[in-house]
Amino acid sequence: MLTQKPARGILSAMRQNVSKRTILLLGATGRTGRHVVARGGGAGHAVVALVRREGTFAPESGVREVAWTGVSDGAGLRDALEGVDVVISALGGSATGVTTVCTDAMRTLVPAMTAAGVPRLIAVSAHGARETHDRSLYARAVWSRVGEKMADKESMEPLIAASRLDWTIVRPPMLRDGPATGAYRTGEDLPIRLWHFIGRADLADFLVREAEEPHYVRRYPRIRR
Repeated sequence: MLTQKPARGILSAMRQNVSKRTILLLGATGRTGRHVVARGGGAGHAVVALVRREGTFAPESGVREVAWTGVSDGAGLRDALEGVDVVISALGGSATGVTTVCTDAMRTLVPAMTAAGVPRLIAVSAHGARETHDRSLYARAVWSRVGEKMADKESMEPLIAASRLDWTIVRPPMLRDGPATGAYRTGEDLPIRLWHFIGRADLADFLVREAEEPHYVRRYPRIRR
């Protein structure tokens, strides 16, 4: 599916018809998470950002910050989930070395969401995890470069998929910085080649759109330019 920018007048009408959501965001201070904050807030949604230290975002941003001491802080997470409609996880883990942040966060988040009665979860994984961990050039290349992060994503996914939540696990290829284009493709069987990528701003756009109107419940969409 190719997402194209509608005309400005049509876009305004669409925005008026979208129900406003309260979105709890994990990984809000990361390079993708900051785009989600901007995109969600710009669309009029209430964004609740989990942060290590409050004061990360400017007061005029409209973001409500909630201190989260770490991925095992279940009590803090339960408090943050009050009044939330959708949870988006843009956690990525450390750039180098062994990381388990995504897996550990889901071990805390999934039962907390279940107990709080918040059913909708959208989590960023990566192409090359689970059944897409094959012998393709892309999968071999990404595992050779960031195998520790891929292993974390791969162990995270079953924790989500085994839950009763209305989950969506998004599998992007390589992420790049740059402005949003609004021109990207999504689909469960979308081919991902060695040269494919997606901009973080475009990924954030898709995440917020999926929060607004679910199209991939209990599915694994891919996204690329």
